[in-house]
Amino acid sequence: MSLRKQCDLLGVSRSTLYYEAKGESRYNLELMNMIDVGYTAHPDMGVPSMTAYLRNSGKKCGPKRVRRLMRLMGLEAVYPKPRTSIPNKQHEVYPYLLKDVEITRANQAWSTDITYIRLKHGFAYLVAVMDWYSRKVLSWRLSNTMDSGFCCEALEEALMFYGTPDVFNSDQGAQFTSGEFIGRLKGKHISISMTGKGRALDNVFIERLWRTVKYGNVYIKGYETIPEATAGLKEYFEYYNERRPHSSLGDTCPDMVYYGASYQQIHSINKEKKRSKKREMATATTSYFKLKLV
Repeated sequence: MSLRKQCDLLGVSRSTLYYEAKGESRYNLELMNMIDVGYTAHPDMGVPSMTAYLRNSGKKCGPKRVRRLMRLMGLEAVYPKPRTSIPNKQHEVYPYLLKDVEITRANQAWSTDITYIRLKHGFAYLVAVMDWYSRKVLSWRLSNTMDSGFCCEALEEALMFYGTPDVFNSDQGAQFTSGEFIGRLKGKHISISMTGKGRALDNVFIERLWRTVKYGNVYIKGYETIPEATAGLKEYFEYYNERRPHSSLGDTCPDMVYYGASYQQIHSINKEKKRSKKREMATATTSYFKLKLV
């Protein structure tokens, strides 16, 4: 079937097939990388202080540009403040349920968040689902857009391989208040908790994770493409869960706390988990092609 015919059937202009998004300039990408480093070290930096930081580093930029780039990156200064923006009226917002709650076991509370990942010629977004008690990263996804699709994929994987938590906490980002994401939680009868706007410290464990991942892997490796970053982060998260000691966990690793098992037992558990994931992926791929054939 010709391209003209395909476009006619879909009701779209043929010119859209040849359109390519311009993207950010090299200079803007350089500014975004500097913003990322500055914000990771000092998350209380807002637009004025970030602009001053960039100018003191020899960069020419104004607050309007810095504000636009920080919004594009999904960054906002962290400090206690009243809610200053109105949520999307089509999206329901839930109260924060974990204030003063003692977390004493695995799967009592999970949380999720999105962060900006710098690449050599662009950027990507990383989402992760974490168990609060053990600090274990249950699942993660990398995407070049901030839609809800890759967040839902990460949630589905965590639910598939680790059961259901009592409480699931997130911020009020559109990805986590979307019907797709909330529907998955309600379908499993999970209590939904959301941090208030500007209250990132309510989700402090996953905020610490981003700092660890960036300083321990992303900044050191300097990934060039999303496939390269995906492979590198996969290796790092395996190390983070299975071998990296955490002082807050008594110098044990998250897997040892999550499973309540020894290092040798963890090795066997994770081997079986990986085999199970491969089987699930193979089944999903086979089902997809059968559906296409039908």
